Amino acid sequence: MLRTLTQQRTTSKLQLALGCVIALSASASWAASPQEIKKIAESQKHGYLETLKTLVNIESGSKDIEGLNQIAKVVAEQLKATGAEVNVIQPKDIMKLDGAPDQTGPIVKAVLKGKGKTNIMLLAHNDTVYQKGQLQGQPFRIDGNKAYGLGILDDKQGVAAVIHVLDILKQLKYQDYGTITVLINSDEEISSPGSRQLIMDTAQNQDVVLSFETGGIDGSLMLATSGIGAAYLDIKGRGSHAGVKPEAGVNALTELAFQIQQLENLSNPKTGLKLNWTVATAGKTRNVIPDHATAQADARSLKPQDFAELEKTLKQKVKTKKLAESQVEVKFEVRRPPLEASPQAKKLAATAQQIYTNELKLPMKVETTAWGGGTDAAFAGVSSKAAIIEGIGMSGDGLHSDKAEYILTDSIVPRLYLVTRLIVETSKK
Repeated sequence: MLRTLTQQRTTSKLQLALGCVIALSASASWAASPQEIKKIAESQKHGYLETLKTLVNIESGSKDIEGLNQIAKVVAEQLKATGAEVNVIQPKDIMKLDGAPDQTGPIVKAVLKGKGKTNIMLLAHNDTVYQKGQLQGQPFRIDGNKAYGLGILDDKQGVAAVIHVLDILKQLKYQDYGTITVLINSDEEISSPGSRQLIMDTAQNQDVVLSFETGGIDGSLMLATSGIGAAYLDIKGRGSHAGVKPEAGVNALTELAFQIQQLENLSNPKTGLKLNWTVATAGKTRNVIPDHATAQADARSLKPQDFAELEKTLKQKVKTKKLAESQVEVKFEVRRPPLEASPQAKKLAATAQQIYTNELKLPMKVETTAWGGGTDAAFAGVSSKAAIIEGIGMSGDGLHSDKAEYILTDSIVPRLYLVTRLIVETSKK
């Protein structure tokens, strides 16, 4: 009897131990300690710089389809190596924005399927503002704490960061998220005419959206960005000889001057609405009354409804003309919607601040007021309830400067660590 009881107790202990092993095994995916994450993030720095060098040395201007296809292929291959399901999507429905090409570069979409419930979206872009051939004057190079190159800050550092964050998760065998969806587009610098709809559609069922633009030299997180709009005036008049019979003409330039004067004070400092006329053309020959004139204005807004009101005001005001026989048309485009700081974004940013200050002993600012620039993250915010953070990428400066664009290399490990920790923290719910 005693032996039987001893056997039962031994069996129970073995079962308990086996149960603990199984439980530990089941929970191993989320038991990623800060120390483990930091160690792996540190080991990623060299590889990250190699990835960044590869990306920077592929020219990928927004209208360079050959270069964009090439970089998309490289990025897709690296994302596949992390275990993600990857598709390279050729945009078909391209929004007819002013200056938009008929064809845009591909979108790389990658999806990791986990065992949890939280859906996380990571955004970055392959395209740059530079023209083919400029790479020769500014190839990838490292000088002290700075890594230079065309598009290195905007936004190839972000693309490389996404790749290496997913690689960290792979090394950790971490799978407690629901899904991680990566979208890397090729038309951000031209207002995303081919990718905006996919970004909006994909964002609808996300809980968290992290966008990998830079947070500037100090690495600030941004929860709000300005909407970007554009107004276009098109005026038709009637040409005539300026010296012999000017009265026979309808001076489109005169009408343009009148229209700009009556449309120049539509900004509202209290709401952050801005409208500034920046480009104008009229006439071709000094002694001919111009029969055509055009003008463009840059618009910025902090709230979507302000753009709607501005468009309404513009169309109403141009009905008043100086020259009755002139024809005046105005068109307004929302090139990017504004992104407003949401309560859920503020909560997530507070978590990021705690991670940075408590675990890395580094300062971090969180900007809740828009600073004037636009972002693809704003498209995600159009129809999504997700917590959206912009500026999660590396620190640096020199945006769009072909001689001075750089990242700070000492921001690489902290940023990789931060994003990985945020994925772990948001997956716990």
